[in-house]
This record gives sequence, C-alpha cells and structure tokens, in this order.
Amino acid sequence: MNILDIAERNQQKAWEIVANTNVIPIWESIGARINLVGSLRTGLLMKHRDIDFHIYTPTLTLADSFRAMEKLAENESVKRIEYMNLLHTVEACIEWHAWYQDAEGKLWQIDMIHIQEGSRYDGYFEKVAERISNVLTDETRESILRLKYETPDSEKIIGIEYYQAVIRDGVRSYPEFEEWRKRHPMTGVVEWMP
Repeated sequence: MNILDIAERNQQKAWEIVANTNVIPIWESIGARINLVGSLRTGLLMKHRDIDFHIYTPTLTLADSFRAMEKLAENESVKRIEYMNLLHTVEACIEWHAWYQDAEGKLWQIDMIHIQEGSRYDGYFEKVAERISNVLTDETRESILRLKYETPDSEKIIGIEYYQAVIRDGVRSYPEFEEWRKRHPMTGVVEWMP
C-alpha cells in the first residue's frame, strides 16, 4: 500500500475517534478551549496511533480536569486513562493519556494536555504545528511519512525529531535518521519550529 494512502486512512480513522469520543465538546463543557496539535493537525499521522490536544482554561483546577475525564471515561471504547500532575513545573499542566480501542481492536492514544492559560506554552505547539504545515512540500511530507513508516514498532520517537531531521537537516533515509538521532539526543521539551 502507498504511504500517502496509509496516512490518509489513519487521518480519517483518527477523526472518527475524535467524533466518537466527543472529546472536543467534553472539554468545552468545562469552559475549556481545546486545540488539536501534533501529527493529526499537520497531516503527518502514520503508524503511531496518537491524537494530541492542548486544552486551556483561565484557571486550572483538578476538579474540572477530572470532571472532563469522567465524561470521556463513560465511552466504553476508552479502555485506560493515565494522569500526571505537572502543575508545579514550568509546563504548568495536567497530562492525560487515554487509550481508545477501535472496531478492529487497535489501541489509539489520545493525549490531552490541560494547560493554564497564559503560561509558558500557551499556544506554542499550535504555532509549531502551523509552521510545520506551512513549510511542508510534497517531497518533505512523503519523506517524513516514509521515515515514520520505516521506524520499528519498538522505537518510541517523538514527531518533532522527524520534522527537524527532514525539514531542517535534509535527512531522507532511515539509516541517515538513525545517525541523526545519535547526534541530536532529545531531552525535555523540544523548542524548535521551522
């Protein structure tokens, strides 16, 4: 199957999951602003089945965040939820990770980062996604998707690594990418945009 066809099919499936979970109206019901970020937003979703949202509220309370997740957990296809409290870090957020099982039995990860409005990363990753989308060419899009496709399932690689390697540094093959990763180890939050 063609790389672009796989990506398109995964994009469609991801949007079906967004609709089926009601994740957007659920967060809006607690007064949040919810923005899509990551590979679904940039059209670069490949094998790693994840859907990323950044969610903002003027005041961030555990009670509101848990209330939204309680509603999400009512969906019988949501099989597991994890929570991380990072309110007292520079990220000023609560991380939620939910695993949704699709009709074929495959698990999709939904990452929901609940962020305090006005904090350091308010809007930052939305801007990163927009900039990546704006600079992509057909050739760089296909190169990124191919690298993602060729990545062994056992490897955990964040999307920004692919984007930096291909867009900024001209990497085009998986062996080149492996070498690039050795020279550019990722630690912490990566603050890069094209």
